[in-house]
Amino acid sequence: MELHLYEDIIAAGQKVTFSDTVARAIYVTAGTISTDGQDVACDDGLVADGPVTLVAGPEGASLWRWDLSDADQTASSHRVAHKLSGPVSKKLANSDSFLRLDSVAFPPAGTAMLHTHQGPGIRCLREGHVRIDTEGSSTSYGPGGAWFEGGPEPVFLQAVEDIPSRFIRAMVLPKTLLGKSSIHYVNEEDRAKPKSQSYRNFGEIGLAL
Repeated sequence: MELHLYEDIIAAGQKVTFSDTVARAIYVTAGTISTDGQDVACDDGLVADGPVTLVAGPEGASLWRWDLSDADQTASSHRVAHKLSGPVSKKLANSDSFLRLDSVAFPPAGTAMLHTHQGPGIRCLREGHVRIDTEGSSTSYGPGGAWFEGGPEPVFLQAVEDIPSRFIRAMVLPKTLLGKSSIHYVNEEDRAKPKSQSYRNFGEIGLAL
């Protein structure tokens, strides 16, 4: 099982149907969409399972779409690019897990102190610039840059000093974390320190297996 991240560009008024999947998260990066009578504006998102049909607004729409599935679903009638994929273990890909879509924002010079998570996910930077340190390597990302975190590997994040930074992520997590934070700080002394990041939860949905 893999978590895939796509970028979709949909023309004004175009109807697009995404095929069946174990779980899906959609974040609107520009324009608007509607699906099942629900309007989703720019900088908003939704989660779903099964097929999803949506219609782009009068200015069209661009999306980041995370699909949890066994196959790459790039083929479509609209413009779509595959940005990144990452593995989800059989141990976690079951009905006792869920998919979360949220955003994580940092003020200028903000940090996420050395930490782990209880499940894998793909992040995509919406604004700003960040540096990710993990497993002996350091990588910087700008807007639109995407990276995968497996969960148990410790990660440190440093945001740039002059502007705010924010990324959008989809994660597969155990249901015991529904509505709860998934982060665990590696160093005991960091757990009581004030944290610079803030969160916005767009939705959570159980895996439809």
